[in-house]
Amino acid sequence: MGKIIVKNVVKRKPGHLYYVDGKGNVCQAVMARGGKKKKKAAKKTTKKKVAKKKKAVKKKPAKKKAAKKKKKK
Repeated sequence: MGKIIVKNVVKRKPGHLYYVDGKGNVCQAVMARGGKKKKKAAKKTTKKKVAKKKKAVKKKPAKKKAAKKKKKK
């Protein structure tokens, strides 16, 4: 575990990661995600679509094909 030597030396920016590299320098990197809070999405007002009434169409029953008889030889 590291040891805190001096506090508040680096001014931190939101969305950045700070670390000490191999030479002892403090480095800053942009984080892959985070930093800024998302705004709430505005509610979309949608108009209700009025469905058109379709006329009822009667379907005719499908005709069945008669099976052919096989001739015996």
